[in-house]
Amino acid sequence: MSTKKEFHSKRDLPFSLVIFAIVIILFSVFFIPLLMDETKTALDVSIVMLLASMSTGIILWCFFDISYELREGYLFVKGGFFRSKIPYKEITKVAETSDFYTGYKILSSTQAIEISYKSATLGSVKISPEDKEGFIEELEKRCPHLSNHKSIIK
Repeated sequence: MSTKKEFHSKRDLPFSLVIFAIVIILFSVFFIPLLMDETKTALDVSIVMLLASMSTGIILWCFFDISYELREGYLFVKGGFFRSKIPYKEITKVAETSDFYTGYKILSSTQAIEISYKSATLGSVKISPEDKEGFIEELEKRCPHLSNHKSIIK
């Protein structure tokens, strides 16, 4: 068995539209007041552009840089600067979910998997691997204790 297998997050239209809307709103919040200010200086414009770029960059980074790595001994979930190491022995359940409004999630699709594990602050993490079947198959190899209890979705 390979020690590391990486899966990228599926991106669907609803999430993409939300991110696009957030970026538009963010730029509006930063630039509309600036355009209306007749006393603005070059420093004001520079600061606003820097803040808008940084804010937008963080949001886009968290949206586009989502991956799930099955490593030796643990699942590594990464989304922007958010990171989680989930030891395989702590995973208690893997189930499909359509509830992506609540809880800890690192995903970009409404078609998600919820992974429950013992040390989770909120009880679980919701993810959306592009190749869901391949991800579950690979996870089952690394978590044989789950397949005996029918805790992994098929």
